[in-house]
Amino acid sequence: MKKLLKNIVILASISLFFVSCEKVEDFTVLDASASTTLSLSTTDIVLDKNNAGQDALNVTWTNPDFGFNAAVSYKITLTNSAGKKAVISAGTDLSKTFETVELNKILQGLDFEGNLKGTISVSVQATLSETTSITSNTVTFDAIAYVDILDLSSAWGVVGSGYNNWGATPDAPFYKTNVSGVLVSYVNLIDGEIKFRKDSDWANNYGDDGNDGTLDDGGANIAVTAGSYKITMNLNNLSYTIENFTIGVVGGAYNNWGASPDFALTYDPYSDVFRGIVTLIDGEMKFRMNNDWGTNYGDDGADGVLELNGANIAVTAGIYIATVNLNDLTYTLEEVANVWGLVGGAYNSWGATPDAQFTRDWSQPFDDVWILNNVTLIDGEYKFRANNDWGTNYGDDGADGTLELNGANITAVAGTYSFVLDFSDPANPTYTVN
Repeated sequence: MKKLLKNIVILASISLFFVSCEKVEDFTVLDASASTTLSLSTTDIVLDKNNAGQDALNVTWTNPDFGFNAAVSYKITLTNSAGKKAVISAGTDLSKTFETVELNKILQGLDFEGNLKGTISVSVQATLSETTSITSNTVTFDAIAYVDILDLSSAWGVVGSGYNNWGATPDAPFYKTNVSGVLVSYVNLIDGEIKFRKDSDWANNYGDDGNDGTLDDGGANIAVTAGSYKITMNLNNLSYTIENFTIGVVGGAYNNWGASPDFALTYDPYSDVFRGIVTLIDGEMKFRMNNDWGTNYGDDGADGVLELNGANIAVTAGIYIATVNLNDLTYTLEEVANVWGLVGGAYNSWGATPDAQFTRDWSQPFDDVWILNNVTLIDGEYKFRANNDWGTNYGDDGADGTLELNGANITAVAGTYSFVLDFSDPANPTYTVN
C-alpha cells in the first residue's frame, strides 16, 4: 500500500512538472533590451515654397523586438537648439515623410527665422503601453525655412449691435478669397443688427433694404441672432450670404463626444487655415462642422490627411495647437508646453473662473508672441500665468512693461483692453496693453 501511494505521489509530481512547464512556455516575457534605430534621408535641408507638395525629409526607424508580436505606436520629437519641441504622431508606421510646406510650418513653430540656418534634433518614441516605451537614438539635421505669410486682409468689416456695439471695438474683418471681389468673414455674433462698412468708416457702408440678400448702399440694418457664422460678401454683384459655420474638436479626448460644445477653431488669415490651442486628455477625437455629426472628419491612415467620416484620431494628454486646412483636408496636432492666460481681481477673482486665454499671434510664426483682444477688466490687479496654474506666473516689478517670474501684480483701471505677450526673448519677456 505504501509503495502504491509512493508511486501515485511520483506520478502526480511528474504531471505537475509538465503542466508547470507548459505554463512557463506559454507565458510571454517582455524583452527589456528592445530598441529602435532612427535614420534620416538627409541632414541638410533648404526649404523652398516653390517646392510645395514635394517631399523634404523622410524619417525611418527599425521595428523594436519586444519578444512578441506587439502593437506599437510611434511619435517623432523634433527639438530646436533651445530645447523647444514639436511632437508628431506617426501611428503604427515605421516611417514618416514630411512634405515641404508641412516641415516648414513645423520649423516655424520651432522658432526658425526665415532664410537662416538652424539645427533640429530628431528622435522617435515607441510606445507599447502606458508604462512601457522606448526612445531611439537622436539624429540631427540642418535646415533653412522660408517665410510663408499670406496677406488676405481687406478694407471691409462687420459692424453693428450684433457684433461690436456699432464700432465701440474694431469691426470684424473680411478677408480676400481666391475669387477677386469675393470676401469672407468668420465671426461670432449676438442678437442684434449688423452692416458692412469700409475702412471702419460710415462713408461707404452696405445694408439690405429688402432683406433679400442684395446689398444696398447705405441700406437697412441686417437682423442677426447669436451664433457663429461665415459671411460671404460679393462686391462684383453686390450680394451676400450668412451661414452657420464652426469647425471644432470633438471626442472622448475633449468633451465626451459632444456632451458639451466642441472646441471651436478660429480662422488664421496668414495661412488660410483654422487653428486653436486645445487641452486634451488621453483618448480619441475628430473634427466636425457646426457641432453636428452631419459633416465630420477623421483620419483613416493616421497620416495627417482627413477623410469624411474617417477613423477616430488617437491622442495623449497635453496642450496642442490644432490646425485644419479645409483646402486640402490636412491637419496637424503640435504639442506645446504652455498656454497663457490673464488672471486677477480685475478679471476672474484670482481664478474663481477660467483665465482669459491668449492665443498665438499667427502673423509672427517665428516668434513666441501671444495676443488677447477686447477683454473687459474692472478696477483691480492682474497677472499672467500658464495653464490656469500658479506654477508659472509673471508680473511686473517695475511697471515698465518687462515681465518678471512671480513678479508684482499689475494695476488695472476698468475698461476694455487688448494685450500682447512677447516671449521671443525668453530671458526678457515683455507685454503691452492697448
